[in-house]
Amino acid sequence: MAATLTAEANAAQCGNGPGGFEAWKEQFAGEARAKGVGATATDALMQTHYASATIAADRGQRSFGLSLEQFMAKRGSATIVARGRSLKQSQAAMFASIQQRYGVPPGPLIAIWGMESGFGSQRGNQNMLSSIATLAYDCRRPEFFTEQLYAALKLIDRGSLSGSTRGSMHGEIGQTQFMPKNVLAYGTGNLDVAANALASTANFLRANGWRAGAGYQPGEPNFAAIEAWNAAGVYQKAIAIMGRQIDGQ
Repeated sequence: MAATLTAEANAAQCGNGPGGFEAWKEQFAGEARAKGVGATATDALMQTHYASATIAADRGQRSFGLSLEQFMAKRGSATIVARGRSLKQSQAAMFASIQQRYGVPPGPLIAIWGMESGFGSQRGNQNMLSSIATLAYDCRRPEFFTEQLYAALKLIDRGSLSGSTRGSMHGEIGQTQFMPKNVLAYGTGNLDVAANALASTANFLRANGWRAGAGYQPGEPNFAAIEAWNAAGVYQKAIAIMGRQIDGQ
């Protein structure tokens, strides 16, 4: 019994406010060191702050409850499609290279790029590590974000990211807003560079079942890969529709 109580006492405990965050960091850093996380990453973790704005954003994701038409209007789908068609032409060589390597056509990649970051213009200005650490500490979804935090720490140890890396509210980074676990699994280079981010996105889609030449609308073979990218049904359908419009199908 004593051993069990000690194990429970040593496990970093989640919380629902800033009060326990500093103690949680100490506990988590100890667990991370025991798992082989290096000093650079654990030192960065200890410098994080409780990200109140991230918690507020996490509690207030209302747009995914809109109808498809409302969601697309709110996200500016007509603008994304118009700009996307222009980018498909001006960056034709880049998209041809990505499609040749991964089998993913320009349309859905450009739709994701526009939806996620306004084609790189809105990549977020939150401290990435603070956002993810706060969500790993928060009791709402600690398991998911604990995995993301370990991935972020690994990337910091590698020198791919740093404790000062900026991202969006949930710790997403780069032109197509990758979470750290996906950076580890599918990232190709600096994701603030559009070509790298788009290639990484195509790599993710291929790894999640994308088949070259198959359709990607709901009910078609490649729609499942879009579903893997984002869990919200309105988002999935919007990407498929905008991608088709950009591809001119």
